[in-house]
Amino acid sequence: MNTIANQTKDIPKLSASEVYRALGTGRGGLSASEAQARMRQSGKNVLPTPKGTPMIWRFLSNFTHLMAILLWVAGAIALVAKLPELAIAIWLVNIINGVFSFWQEFRAGKAIEALKKLLPAYVRVLRDGQEQKLVAEDLVPGDVILLSEGDRISADARLVVDNDLRVNQSTLTGESNPVRKNSDAVLRGDLTQVEMPNMVFAGTTISSGTGRAVVCGTGSHTEFGKIASLTQNVKDKPSPLQLEIGDLTKKVSIISVSIGAVFFVLAIFLAKNSPVAAFIFALGMIVAFIPEGLLPTVTLSLAMAVQRMAKRNALIKRLSSVETLGCATAICTDKTGTLTQNEMTVSNVWMDGQDMEVTGVGYDASAGKIVKGGRPVAGTGDLAELLTTAALCCDARLLPPEEKGGRFTVLGDPTEAALLVVAQKGGLSLK
Repeated sequence: MNTIANQTKDIPKLSASEVYRALGTGRGGLSASEAQARMRQSGKNVLPTPKGTPMIWRFLSNFTHLMAILLWVAGAIALVAKLPELAIAIWLVNIINGVFSFWQEFRAGKAIEALKKLLPAYVRVLRDGQEQKLVAEDLVPGDVILLSEGDRISADARLVVDNDLRVNQSTLTGESNPVRKNSDAVLRGDLTQVEMPNMVFAGTTISSGTGRAVVCGTGSHTEFGKIASLTQNVKDKPSPLQLEIGDLTKKVSIISVSIGAVFFVLAIFLAKNSPVAAFIFALGMIVAFIPEGLLPTVTLSLAMAVQRMAKRNALIKRLSSVETLGCATAICTDKTGTLTQNEMTVSNVWMDGQDMEVTGVGYDASAGKIVKGGRPVAGTGDLAELLTTAALCCDARLLPPEEKGGRFTVLGDPTEAALLVVAQKGGLSLK
């Protein structure tokens, strides 16, 4: 199996018959016994789950950072200073703040996990020469998969049969335009793996056409898996806010202890108090200088910012990230599907020297209309002929949302889908 993995880079250079031999399979796919043997060697077709920090430690970390420790100490000092009510109040503030912070981050983590479901649950394969519907995680190198319009690919595979196949690779490249694929051997040496026209990759979607491909990479050995591993290797660093609070905590601790020491001396030599009374008085001064309300105030303000961003569909995983984002002067990120929704939209129609605006964005035709001078334009006459011609020239299909509030699914070229939508906004029926 390691030999197969090592040959992946050379797979695009081989002919279809050579691909079958190199991957130890045939036109009818693997046998059930061979597939089981390969499963034991290569493992399941799933992305590796990062170890991460155990939940119990993530929970406790909200009570063990510098400011939290300072509050624990302040409560203990208040208790020694015979101020039990103040001690309990300080400790309760610390506990409530820690639980609240953990709950916010826990909810965000669950939401992010739900967003990671990019691979399909099932895939069509050939096993023992018969077409089967297989759980995607059971794919192994050498499996022959069947591809058709609308399928989301579950593993990296080499095409051996194609029929006008186009693939949306925006999850890997950020470009929404479908890429033409074929099953011919690639002899050029200046192409990256993702640019290979005879390769299809996990996480991408078939825009149009049909095909057949032989799996050559699964799980972490896919291009998608390599990207996932890069994100998992990024270590969390303290945010600017955490560094500032840590620095403030150190300064407050030094100042409060110093002032407490000064008042201890003054209480003994000027007020002529006993050492015990002077010590209790000094402890009270130390507690007075500790800002017990700072931590919950910061946490609450960050939580409010998280809620405001959530209403705008921005998910924050860590509370401290809100302040970090505010410090950013430049953000380098992929545009398509990240800053945009990866949906093409017709914004204007020019006809007979006239400019008409198309309102609404995305593939929901009910969200917009064609207007001129602020008034809706009826899709009749020349405009109807223009929109009809545009719609008839399209091979794309629009699938309605599967659930309320969902998004339309496009099968085919996104530009053609945008033309279908503007035709509907003009009053044409696609049925």
